[in-house]
Amino acid sequence: MNGINPRQMQQMMKRMGIQQAEIDDALQVIIKCKTREIIIDNPQVSKVNMMGQQTYQVIGNDHERSLDTMPEISEEDIEMVMEQTTCTKEEAKKAIENAKGDLAEAILSLS
Repeated sequence: MNGINPRQMQQMMKRMGIQQAEIDDALQVIIKCKTREIIIDNPQVSKVNMMGQQTYQVIGNDHERSLDTMPEISEEDIEMVMEQTTCTKEEAKKAIENAKGDLAEAILSLS
């Protein structure tokens, strides 16, 4: 940054109460929206703490995935959830929808 060496930058940030740490083992960042997900694979992630406020900085190439495509819910899936949780058919179907087709998550949400 304009002739400032990294060590001086770190010292200046420390005096201002700013701490920054790299999250080296981040594999993927997913930002979930109502109708889509923004997915960043192999990101560079920094966690910044400024006076107790946590902020994350993410750098990488992103792509989007639409959430409009709801998987079809089969009768077998509904029956499985009903058997595992002793809920009604309507409750089982709603739980599967809320879990975006993930049966384990649907069962856990009803347990």
